[in-house]
Amino acid sequence: MLVASAACAGEIVLNSDQSDPAPKKAMEQLIADFQAKNPDIKVKWNNFDHEGYKSAIRNFLTADAPDVVAWYAGNRMAPFVKAGLFADVSDVWAANGLNDQLKSAAASMTIDGKQWGVPYTNYQWGIYYRADIFKDKGITPPKTWDELVAACAKLKSAGITPFTIGTKALWPTAGWFDYLDLRVNGYEFHMDLTAGKVPYTDPRVKAVFTKWAELVKPGYFIENHAALDWQDAMPQFVQGKAAMYLMGNFAVAPMKDGGLKQDQIGFLPFPQITAGVPVSEEAPTDTFHIPSGAKNKEDAKKFLAYLASPEAQTKINETLGQLPINNKSTVPDDKFLKAGFEMLANAHALAQFYDRDAPADMAKAGMEGFQEFMVKPDKLDAILARLDKIRAHAYK
Repeated sequence: MLVASAACAGEIVLNSDQSDPAPKKAMEQLIADFQAKNPDIKVKWNNFDHEGYKSAIRNFLTADAPDVVAWYAGNRMAPFVKAGLFADVSDVWAANGLNDQLKSAAASMTIDGKQWGVPYTNYQWGIYYRADIFKDKGITPPKTWDELVAACAKLKSAGITPFTIGTKALWPTAGWFDYLDLRVNGYEFHMDLTAGKVPYTDPRVKAVFTKWAELVKPGYFIENHAALDWQDAMPQFVQGKAAMYLMGNFAVAPMKDGGLKQDQIGFLPFPQITAGVPVSEEAPTDTFHIPSGAKNKEDAKKFLAYLASPEAQTKINETLGQLPINNKSTVPDDKFLKAGFEMLANAHALAQFYDRDAPADMAKAGMEGFQEFMVKPDKLDAILARLDKIRAHAYK
């Protein structure tokens, strides 16, 4: 932990959007535990609803900044860093061994070689599969793209649709695009693309869709997915009509609620496509930051140091049912969380999800384009040209 200085300790004001029951409870515990360890520091917590917070944060960072604020990693963090509204907290990382303990998330917290916040929770994405169907059909969980395509062909010939998906709400398509880009071109390219630095007409972007088409054109996704939400696509998986689902770990609960037993569900990381590309993962990461206008930065840094600790992250994530970032934390006793923790802790870097990494206008248009491609793959060139026109305006 950071050593307390002789300066007078006092109050820190913390603004966040933990309005749902589990996050609210986790936050209450975190604040109580921090205050117990630091009895001379009082935390004043202002809790907002999610949508209200998105618009409020811009106002209070510039007008009357609190000492600690909740936000997100990666490109969602970047505008506040570039506008000079978040403080550099590299000293907190250096003093507490965080470059090692939080290394999986370091790339998404670092801009210009400095760290601008502390990550405390995320959850994995990956391919959930019907382990009983794979066993019955003699399919080994694929580690490479060629193995995945071969598994799809085998399932399809047995009358089972390889992948379920619901694209009515658009965002499930983003999980596919992100993983394909991360595996074809790598994390750094993906971040440049979602930051507006790469044209959508670039051949490397087209190469992502060429791979995607290898699943779309043979009919390896369920039919009529554009009319379904992600939950509506679940019965296909539960009933064994589809064998795989690329989704976040929050999908496990509805799988079990649908009647599947734990040993019927398997988890596999998204397979390798381009050899030598470092393996990065999709893991939306929640963070805390110190505004540059904070009045009590010293005590705010103590709070961030405590938040980063293995004990604090273990306890928070037990309540959230999610994953700690700190690789010395203990993971909840759940096979999917354990698999996700191991996968994310060893990742090259963590992407945040397309609609967090890209600005709102680009994200909306991009996901509309991904959905259209999944329905009409032959329109790819027109889709990419349209997305590049939107890119020209979305990053101004």
